[in-house]
Amino acid sequence: MSERLKTLIEEQNRVWTRMQEITGAAETEGRDMTAEERTNWDEAEARLTEVSGDIERLNRMATLDKVDRSQLVAPPTFDEPDERRDVNEDVEARYAEAFGQYMRRGMTRLSGEQQDLLSTRFEARAGATQDDTLGGYLVPEGYRAVLTETMKAFGGILQLATVITTATGQDLPWPTNDDTGNEGEFLGENQPVNEQNVTFGQRKLSAYTVNSKMVRLPVQLLQDSAFDLNTWLPRKQGERIGRRAARAFATGSGAEQPEGILTNCTVGKQGASGQTTSITYDDLVDLEHSIDPAYRNTAQYVMADGMLKAIRKLKDSQGRPLWVPIPAPGFPATINGFTYAIDNSFPAPAASAKTVLFGDIRAGYIIRQVLAVQALRLTERYADYLQVGFLAFSRLDGKPDDPAAIRCYQHAAS
Repeated sequence: MSERLKTLIEEQNRVWTRMQEITGAAETEGRDMTAEERTNWDEAEARLTEVSGDIERLNRMATLDKVDRSQLVAPPTFDEPDERRDVNEDVEARYAEAFGQYMRRGMTRLSGEQQDLLSTRFEARAGATQDDTLGGYLVPEGYRAVLTETMKAFGGILQLATVITTATGQDLPWPTNDDTGNEGEFLGENQPVNEQNVTFGQRKLSAYTVNSKMVRLPVQLLQDSAFDLNTWLPRKQGERIGRRAARAFATGSGAEQPEGILTNCTVGKQGASGQTTSITYDDLVDLEHSIDPAYRNTAQYVMADGMLKAIRKLKDSQGRPLWVPIPAPGFPATINGFTYAIDNSFPAPAASAKTVLFGDIRAGYIIRQVLAVQALRLTERYADYLQVGFLAFSRLDGKPDDPAAIRCYQHAAS
């Protein structure tokens, strides 16, 4: 953990303690806060929001820094004779080199062998054929790792759900079931064992295409060897794809895109009349108990930062704040004893909006990613601007897996 992060965590706790001292003095004396106390509390609350945001950003950067950017090629992960492994590693290394040259200088600057490698969309790592019609070229493993790990850092639900990766984009049947209502039995002497069938449902995981939109770079920058294109570009594309995918995983319609975790989520608690933008301590308790206890030990909250700001002001029946800041480096902040994640793709507080999710996200939602990621370089389109355009494609889907594992809070309609 960096010294900067430690300093911010310490400041977060100092500011929070100060806020509690201000409100505590007024509550002890049975009065409202004075104008000066309210001003001091508002200033402290603003600083707490700023510090908490800095902590979140540093944690996100720490996640990105874990990606190995020292090489563009990862060795094959399957077992094989040493001689074949050496051949595959050599071919993949040459593919990565050809791809890097293509992205920086274009197809015409490649040798015939390099052009052949790209045109066949060869991928030694997965050993799978690619039936795509998107155009562009398959990115090497190192490029894909930077892009997909960046997607995770900006991906909200992508960090929390069950994620499966497939080599191709063919439709994938996925079984679903909820067995929380079934139980075993005590067996009497000489008695037969009873049957209890598991009822399975089935969902289809598709592979919807999401792209980064065009990223334009000056030709002069591409000619500068000091510019690390193979790190900067996939990271920028990963941020864009990650943000758009996060919104689909949160509230996607399911039509030509993932079905969001909130879209058809069962409402565990609805706000009382007038609570179009607010939530109460009792609402959170009811939400927590709306899911089966089997899921509660691994449950957590998910919400946008604006909703967290409202919850930070809540207290329980004993006057204790529900939100507890990071007690020490290495420990998470909690709401009513449960950890939480911030996903700004979630709706802001509004009439009828589903703003807070609670439950076992890993059990409740599944994401399918296709291993292959493609990139396209457009030279002529922006030639009059002395720029080159870059486009990345990724394919994915997401659907609720075990709906019983998650519940949401919905604001009142009016």
